[in-house]
Amino acid sequence: MEREKNLELLLTRYPELEGLREELYRAEALLRASFAAGKKLLVGGNGGSAADSEHMVGELMKSFAFRRRVPEAFRKKLTEQGGARGERLAEMLEGALPAIAITGHDALTSAFGNDTDWKFAMAQQVYGYGREGDVLLAISTSGNSENLLNAAETARALGLKVIALTGKTGGALAKLADVSLIVPRQETYQIQELHLPIYHALCLALEDRFFGEEVSK
Repeated sequence: MEREKNLELLLTRYPELEGLREELYRAEALLRASFAAGKKLLVGGNGGSAADSEHMVGELMKSFAFRRRVPEAFRKKLTEQGGARGERLAEMLEGALPAIAITGHDALTSAFGNDTDWKFAMAQQVYGYGREGDVLLAISTSGNSENLLNAAETARALGLKVIALTGKTGGALAKLADVSLIVPRQETYQIQELHLPIYHALCLALEDRFFGEEVSK
């Protein structure tokens, strides 16, 4: 299956990740089941991991490796109701897997941080956006970021699944997660260098599953 090819290619290109094989497949299966059920992904991190969060959302919410055309029934509806504008929309819109980065929304997070406490701003977004069956992907090189631990605890209480993408020992975050992807590195920048190919592989696998050629036929 294409999603397996994407994960196997990751392990071939980065043999140091072989120890994560089982957890990688579990993470992909968890995300796949959530999206198939009409749920969404929440992604958060700090600093470089915040950038990774936004990056991953970008790969999920639009075409990544190939063009994702919207379903024919939706194209027809747009065309019938919107005429020329509808035709243009039908041509330009792309298939999306719903994902939200809880690292942004400056007005919300700055107000919450100022009025309450910055360490709980991500948890507030999880509480507001999260619904049972959704997934939280928490990215922390140490696994001990307080704001992500608060977000993970909130997610668990709401019935979300939690995936931790970490390094070093995995920290406290790995213990809260349903799936822990702990890359075998100690330095922050080296951990982040392995995080990117991991989430790219997951996004490729999910794109193949939901928008691959065999699905559109």
